[in-house]
Amino acid sequence: MIRGHDLPGAAYADHDRIGVGLQVRTEPYGVVPGDAAHARWETDVLVVDGDVRGPAVHGRRGERFLYLTWGDLAGGGFAMFRRAKLMLDRVDPVLVLGAEESGRPLVADVQLTDDSGGPRCARVDPPHVTWTVGEG
Repeated sequence: MIRGHDLPGAAYADHDRIGVGLQVRTEPYGVVPGDAAHARWETDVLVVDGDVRGPAVHGRRGERFLYLTWGDLAGGGFAMFRRAKLMLDRVDPVLVLGAEESGRPLVADVQLTDDSGGPRCARVDPPHVTWTVGEG
């Protein structure tokens, strides 16, 4: 599960109406307006033979990540203009094991506004993302 907070607002640069979604394969999923109070996405992430897999998982083996994709919502579509990477190989393995053994979800809490007030992009590292084991 990914929980987003501190969204940057409805507009950014030349974009009057922005939103953010979890990228599943090539498409945004669960797009939330940039001025929402919070965002939440759920996706299946499985460990198979020591490799992380799932419909929203991207990257090569050992370098897997999830994308949060930012897009311009004007005109009724979604024109992607930047993305943020949540690196799965950076999650503490003890936390992953605890989630797996307990059957509870791994949760990422993500601050979605960068230090300049815009949509957070590029690789997201602590303290801008915190990984925990959620409730069952």
